[in-house]
Amino acid sequence: REVRAVGRARWLEYKRAVQRKTNVEKRPRSGRLVVGVLGCMAERMKTTLLQGASPLADVVCGPDSYRDLPRLLASVLAAEKPGAAAYNVQLSLDETYADIAPVRRDAQSVSAFVSVMRGCDNLCSYCIVPFTRGRERSRPIRSIQDEVRRLVEDQGVREVVLLGQNVNSYNDRSAGVVGDEVVPTVNGFRTVYKAKTAGATLFADLLVSLADAHPEVRFRFTSPHPKDFPEALLEAIATRPNIPNQIHLPLQ
Repeated sequence: REVRAVGRARWLEYKRAVQRKTNVEKRPRSGRLVVGVLGCMAERMKTTLLQGASPLADVVCGPDSYRDLPRLLASVLAAEKPGAAAYNVQLSLDETYADIAPVRRDAQSVSAFVSVMRGCDNLCSYCIVPFTRGRERSRPIRSIQDEVRRLVEDQGVREVVLLGQNVNSYNDRSAGVVGDEVVPTVNGFRTVYKAKTAGATLFADLLVSLADAHPEVRFRFTSPHPKDFPEALLEAIATRPNIPNQIHLPLQ
């Protein structure tokens, strides 16, 4: 048995896997190929991928369901005949995979990516993220600090890129909230949505804590939203030499 799991936008690889799956099913003695499609587009295309007597994928797993992969695969592999499929595309309000350390494909690289939050609450008219990645939720600051420390001390990383669909709206409430204080919106921007209660740690606090703890490491972040650039974040960039004077801002 061979398992192929395809994530993100690697559709050429997926197409080849489907072709191999079809060929294998035509020649049962050659073994069985299980094709899985993972991620946000899998969540959106689940009906297309699973319809018919011979689905294009055996496993469809949304971005918040990776912990369920062992069960999904076991279900398909235990099926008596080809064509059985399993899926889980349920979005979560709290899943951040904070306790799972990603495997680095290039152990020699001095740069690493660290996810700090997932989802987005902006609901822009042109964007699909809130419907495929779910609402915003942030990792506890302690788990991020621990992951960065391991990368720096154990793997020699010298550049860390903090990731999030709306990274600078990071809002860690794991240590409680700050009274009735709300997350401010930068002057010049407005929102039709209810203001969010501020947690004990916002993105500027996270960035400063990492930059000060590891002065020998360069810290970048992507992708930010202009409305979430308070003066505290700009000051952190201006005053910390290991935070480059550069902003990666998608102009959508």
